[in-house]
Amino acid sequence: MKKGKKLYEGKAKIIYATNDKNLVIQYFKDDATAFNNQKKTTIEGKGVLNNRISEYILSNLSQIGIKNHLVKRLNMREQVIKLVEIIPIEFIVRNIATGSITKRLGIEDGTVLREPLIEYCLKNDKLGDPLISEEHILAFEWASKTEIDKIKKLILRINDFMIGMFRGVGIKLIDFKLEFGRIKIDGKNEVILADEISPDTCRLWDSVTDKKLDKDRFRQDLGDLIPAYTEVAKRLGILHEQSNVSAVNVTKLSSVKIKKK
Repeated sequence: MKKGKKLYEGKAKIIYATNDKNLVIQYFKDDATAFNNQKKTTIEGKGVLNNRISEYILSNLSQIGIKNHLVKRLNMREQVIKLVEIIPIEFIVRNIATGSITKRLGIEDGTVLREPLIEYCLKNDKLGDPLISEEHILAFEWASKTEIDKIKKLILRINDFMIGMFRGVGIKLIDFKLEFGRIKIDGKNEVILADEISPDTCRLWDSVTDKKLDKDRFRQDLGDLIPAYTEVAKRLGILHEQSNVSAVNVTKLSSVKIKKK
């Protein structure tokens, strides 16, 4: 497959055209950002780990019938994905209260929610990805009622699966972000899961110690981001041997150099 021109560059990924109009290549960058891009750095190897972890999770979701944009992993940093029209909403799924919701609502950090809470944010960096309601989505036609109803059902299935998957390797799934896109399948418009699912987009805590194994290590200056992401990959059984991450020397990454921007 031939890689073409750059179509889009976001905070963590670059999308390239291919010789197939229905497929694109998604490249995982080493850039780390937080607080709506106010805090930035480059962490060598982060993109490699996110590529592998996201591939693993999306592949497993496909096996339980959750359609998503992943076609295959090309190499250590790239995936072939289906070209979709991204719905401009970030769907935040919370199982335990932490982060922004505790500050907004005065909720005690670590409060276990009786059932998953789904929040909506408009996908717009310039506006700071503001929190919105379902009524906003419908009023401004960012998605239809049918699409939102389907997405909510998919989210609950995804959440149930991921809670079980991570619980099985000693990790608590605190919250995570999902994105969805529109695509034609068999001539009909469908909504499928898109973007990535990785420690960049999930909050993951060790089940025993509550040690953070996600991007909060960068947000909160806790350090050791690469070893934490590597730990997630190892627990999921992704890193069976050193050659699996030939582009990243995991031993070397424990003392990775962080380049500030």
